[in-house]
Formats: sequence, C-alpha cells, structure tokens
Amino acid sequence: MPSLTIALAQLNTYVGDIPGNTQKVIQFATRAAAELAADVVIFPELTLTGYPPEDLLLRPSLDLRIERALGEIKAARLPLAVIVGYPKRIDGTLFNMAGVIQAGELIAEYAKQCLPNYQVFDEKRYFAAGDQACVFELKGVPTALTICEDIWHAAPMAQAKAAGAKLMLNLNASPYHQGKQAEREAIVAARAQEGAMPVVYVNLVGGQDELVFDGGSVVVDAQGQTQFRAPAYQEDVFLAKLDVNQHAVSVPAQNLTTIPSNHDAVYQALVLGMRDYVNKNRFKGVVLGLSGGIDSALTLAMAVDALGADRVEAVMMPFLYTSDLSKDDAAEQARRMNVKYSSISIEPMYNAFMAQLAGEFVGLKRDTTEENLQARCRGVLLMAISNKKGYLVLTTGNKSEMAVGYSTLYGDMAGGFDALKDVPKTLVFALAKYRNTLGEEVIPETVITRPPSAELAPDQKDEDSLPPYDILDQILALYVEQDFSAEAIIAKGFARDQVERAVRLVDINEYKRRQAPIGIRISQRGFGRDRRYPITSGWKMGD
Repeated sequence: MPSLTIALAQLNTYVGDIPGNTQKVIQFATRAAAELAADVVIFPELTLTGYPPEDLLLRPSLDLRIERALGEIKAARLPLAVIVGYPKRIDGTLFNMAGVIQAGELIAEYAKQCLPNYQVFDEKRYFAAGDQACVFELKGVPTALTICEDIWHAAPMAQAKAAGAKLMLNLNASPYHQGKQAEREAIVAARAQEGAMPVVYVNLVGGQDELVFDGGSVVVDAQGQTQFRAPAYQEDVFLAKLDVNQHAVSVPAQNLTTIPSNHDAVYQALVLGMRDYVNKNRFKGVVLGLSGGIDSALTLAMAVDALGADRVEAVMMPFLYTSDLSKDDAAEQARRMNVKYSSISIEPMYNAFMAQLAGEFVGLKRDTTEENLQARCRGVLLMAISNKKGYLVLTTGNKSEMAVGYSTLYGDMAGGFDALKDVPKTLVFALAKYRNTLGEEVIPETVITRPPSAELAPDQKDEDSLPPYDILDQILALYVEQDFSAEAIIAKGFARDQVERAVRLVDINEYKRRQAPIGIRISQRGFGRDRRYPITSGWKMGD
C-alpha cells in the first residue's frame, strides 16, 4: 500500500528572530529529507516570528522580513514539501498564515479562521480572520491546512471535508497548562471523527516569557484514536507514516510516547521555561536567596536542572531569627547540588538602616515594617550580585503567597523571574518530593517536613497569619482561577472568616502582583497576561 511519510517538527523558536528561525526551518527540513526520507515536514504556528510575537506584528518592517524569509526557504529548494507558519499582509490586512513550499515555489496558503481572544490569547488585536478552506495535493492526497484554534471548532473541519480533503494538517502554538495534553487529544479526536479523516497535529515546544509550549505532537486516525505521539518538551523532528489508498488515508499504530504524569509535566514545564528565559535573554547564570525553606529549595533544584550547577549561585542571608536548621539545610542542599554558595549576614545592613530611621520611628511600635526591612536588605544584596556578575535574580514566591500578598515589595519580590509564581504551596511540596525521586535526594527531608516560616520574627509560622495551605489553596483556586464569589465559595463548605480574609487579601494585593517578576504559567488562570483586574476598584466582596 502506498504511504505518506510525514515529519513533525517540534521547533523551539526565538520570538522576533526571523532570520534565526528561518535557518532552523531549513536545517530541520534538510534533516527530515536526508535522515527520515520524509515527503513533507510540518512546522508549528507562526514559525518564522515565533509565538506569540505580540506587538512585533505592528513593526513597519515585518512584511519585508517575512518576504525575505520565505524567499530563503524557496531558494533552498528542499527535496520535500515544507509547511510553515508566518504572518502575511494582503491588501493591507494581516493574517495568521500557513504556507506550503514545494520545489522552490509557494503552492498553497491558508489563513487562520478562528482567532482566540481569551486567557493568554489576543489574536484579534493583530489579525483578521480567514474564511476559505485550503486543500492541496500532497503525494496525491487531498490535504487541508488549519491552524491551532481552528481545530477547537467544528466549522473549519466541515469546510475542509466539503472541499474534498482526506487529511488534515494542523499547525499549533498551544501553551501548556495542567491536563492540557488530554484536552487537546480529545478535541483532535472529535474533529477527526467529524471529518472522517486523520489529523496531524504539530505543536511548538519551548518557553516564551510566562508561557511554555510542551510539544506532544500527535497523529489521530479517522476513528479518533491517537496512533502517534511525539515526546513532550523535546525539540526534534519526528517521523509518522500514513497509508494511502483511493478511498481513504489510514494511520497504522506506531510510536506512542507516554503522556507525562502531572508532577512530571509540571516540573518539566518549569525547568524548560526557566532555561529558555535565562538563555534567550542571554544571562550568564542565576542567583537566588537560599533560605532553608521549601520554595527556595525547589527553585534551586530546578535552576540546576535547567542550567547546570556551574551557572547557579545560592546565597544564604541570615539574621537574628534565622534558625540553625535553616542555615544547615541551605548549606547541605548547596553541597548536594554542587553550586557556588555563600552566607552573607544582613545584620550590619539592617542595623545601619534602623539607625538612620530612628528619628522617623520615634514613638511608633514595632510592626511588619521591621520584617519587611529584613527582606529588603536581602533584595539589595541579590541585586548587587546580579548587576556585578550578569546573573538573573530568581525570586521564589509561590502562587499562594503571590495571591494574598505574603511577600515584600523590593524585598523577596526583587528579581527578574519567579518560576513558582503559578505554583500553589501544596504543589510546591509535592514537586519537591517528586524531584527527590529522580535520583539523589537533593532537597533535605527536613526542608519538606517542617512547617513553613518566613523567619522574620521569633517563632514565626506562615499559618499564624494564613489559613492552612491545604485549605487556602482550595479557596484561591475557586476565587482566582474560576472567579467564584466569596458567597459561592462559602456555600461549598469553607469557613466564612477564612474565605473573606483570603478574598480580601487577593483583592488588595493586586498592586503588588503588577510589580512582581514574571513567572511560568501552569494553570488555566495564572497571575499575569490572563488575569487582569484593576488595582483601583470599588468592587465589594459578596455575591
């Protein structure tokens, strides 16, 4: 039986680097032809610009740069069909486009029809929607093109089927959140069954600011069964084969990589997001405050996994309230992970600040000001190391803390990247335990088992001022990620005082979050581009 050999290129693009992305396309396509003998290679959505290009799409030279890039791919005269994504302006209107280049010619183009404008997406800001199917001959098979969001809606598939297509190719830049792979495959299966044709789904891989793209490209047969799945989080070109006859295209069972477990998927997303942010922004390495607590311990482990121990520096910054256990645990983890480690006391700095502020503080009682000053001393030290060495400061606040403002502006929030920004505290503990199963136990057990504390006051514990994290995280998930009202959360059985306190803290701390470093999004609603609430607001808690 004749076959169609398809190369799925899970590319890690660099947003804005059109020449670099173009060369990558040519390199991967050359490999697909020479090493895999592929008939066609398919790249992700907006390959040439990277995704999301945001307001780079408004730059006056965009059209010229894209035209030049397409010209280079044509000039390479690659010995297979190349399907690639790019923006294209037609009669003054910009479209999110996919094109087919074969034998040095652009033989077909498709304009994305369904433009997402929710969560992290705002494509209607930039693009006009297409309205036509694109069906072309691929080794004798009538083949349709669609792009990302198109596959989440029935109309583009119905249109392609009506135009005679027997195979659907779908180019994607689908960002990760927990459970996303299963969601994608269910949607692709539904479309394949509706169209009675296989769907080849190719996804982007890599980190872009707060988004992570996890790959996991698939081929689904006409009955909706996934017959091929590429590895998650891996940049490479993968081969799938389809059988072709006069009446239909079928997909034999072939390589089916296992979907990672939730903790595995989250951990890989965080590591990849950190690695790409540091490397694509050309930082020499990273530095973080290692407190002996769970958040900084997990961040250190991820940093080493992302960058290697030689590019990571950890600094313990003890004060009067820092326990010996914290000091010992921090030093022990640094030893286990073989990173550069130092201990710099903040007591002289703190005392100098307090001496200078003595006149301002006369007659005023001690309060959180003194606690915050400790955190700000630490922030100054880390930023100085960053400036001197060209290292990015990693902050270590988790989603629970960011939600309720349990953090200090210009203190522990001082830095450039927060890998845990969308990771609730309960998940932080789970990920720390998971990381210790991957080999050597790099996070000391006492870090995981003892009660969390900021250690800014004697015998301080987080739960002195917050509900227990297993309760708090449930309340926050309902309020932050699902927009439940306070009363609706209380109706689910949570204590009124805990709910009202948590909701109030979320609302009044929006101003802090606007000044926080960016962090990796792993939920369906992270703090950042897809949760936008006003700082100044008269909205009252209640229904």
